Amino acid sequence: MDIKMHKKQNDEKKQTKNNRTKADRKNKNQMSKRQSGNIAPMHNLQNTEQMNEDRVQNKNVKGIRSNKIKNKKTVEKNKKDNIKSTEKNKKDKVGNIGKNKNENVKSIEKNKQINVQVNKENITQICKYHKKCGGCSYIESEYAKTLNIKQRYVENLLGQYCKVSKIIGMENPYYYRNKVHAAFGRDRKGNVISGIYEEDSHRIINIDKCMIENELADEMIGYIKSLLKSFKIKVYDEDTGFGLLRHILIRTGRVTGQVMVVLVLSSPILPSKNNFAKVLKEKFPQIATIVINVNDKKTSMVLGERDIVIYGKGYIEDILCGKKYRISPQSFYQINSVQTEVLYQKAIEFAGLKGNERVIDAYSGIGTIGMTVSDYAKEVLCVELNQSAVKDAIANAKANQVKNVRFVCDDAGRFMVKMAEQGQKADVVLMDPPRAGSDEKFLSSIVKLGPEKVVYVSCNPETLARDLRYLVKKGYEVTRACPVDMFPFSGHVETVCLLSRNK
Repeated sequence: MDIKMHKKQNDEKKQTKNNRTKADRKNKNQMSKRQSGNIAPMHNLQNTEQMNEDRVQNKNVKGIRSNKIKNKKTVEKNKKDNIKSTEKNKKDKVGNIGKNKNENVKSIEKNKQINVQVNKENITQICKYHKKCGGCSYIESEYAKTLNIKQRYVENLLGQYCKVSKIIGMENPYYYRNKVHAAFGRDRKGNVISGIYEEDSHRIINIDKCMIENELADEMIGYIKSLLKSFKIKVYDEDTGFGLLRHILIRTGRVTGQVMVVLVLSSPILPSKNNFAKVLKEKFPQIATIVINVNDKKTSMVLGERDIVIYGKGYIEDILCGKKYRISPQSFYQINSVQTEVLYQKAIEFAGLKGNERVIDAYSGIGTIGMTVSDYAKEVLCVELNQSAVKDAIANAKANQVKNVRFVCDDAGRFMVKMAEQGQKADVVLMDPPRAGSDEKFLSSIVKLGPEKVVYVSCNPETLARDLRYLVKKGYEVTRACPVDMFPFSGHVETVCLLSRNK
């Protein structure tokens, strides 16, 4: 019985072990199936959670992969869009650049055409004679640069005495000369030529047109030259002394427009003079008078002493600073009327007149400065040695009804010495000497007379500096100086200076 019981227990144990083995096998098979995805896990929480995590992870991985693919596609699409946009922008930019470039090219070409036109105008403005004639040293330079050159020139000479004001230039610096002179002769082939003398010589340069001379005057000279053959007028030969026509001088009034023609002849006899004057007058109705000036001497002087009027009154009139002036062939009259008014107004400004002064106008000419000053002073004494100029000055005063001006035909220096010896005084001395300046004799007469102010109008800064040196040593102080460009493109410059007597 014990044996049976023991056997039974062993069988039960064996059966239990077998059942456990079967159960383990079953579970193992189920795990295998679950891992293969054929069945859902139901009995093992840990395995279920792990499976869920794996599933989520797998799902996330798939999502990430899907998002990566989507993002990649989006990036690719954006990239393509960007490329397209960039290409479009490039095309637009290129188009705009091309458009702008074309516009710029058109603008540049337009500017080039304008510049070419301006340059052509500038080229035509450059005088083809200036290298020989020497009259316009700076004709190839810009006008502003020529003013700077003249400014420095005056400053170098006068800067030791006072501050030099800025030079006053012209608005239009061309064709300003109201007095035009042409010498006549023949070239080597025997052709008639007219123009000016070559620099530092007596050879004539054949000139048809000058950029600083009155244009009408140049046209008249050319026309007269064309008439010589038909009127059988031969030009003068300086070497042999034969021939008739030596020079032509033309003077024009800027305001009145009147023109004077002076024929400088070696003889007073001009063939068919009346007919000649008629033809000339018909061509140029502006002509107010035609005069024959006789120069029968072997001289380099242009004008002789004798004048014969063949048409008109023998003079023209012009208006300067509001006054009318009579101008004869021999009269001195400033060649640049525009700048002369500027010059005279500056001289009056420097004089500082109050209306009760006695003023002496030395080197007065036809009285242009003196009569201009007469509106601002009590009395003006105009002194001039040239009798013809004095005659014109008296007529000018009468024509303008100026009564506080007196004209004296005398040497200005001698006249002032006489005044000083007689105990007379002058408040202001206005002096406008020739290019050579004043001599010591004249300057000493100023010192002797002792005016409070001296207004020196100079056409040569070098002789001006020399004369100022003398006056400064004799008790005068230079207080103001201002250059005025009376002769554009030339090497010359006018300067107005004020000297005050030291107390």
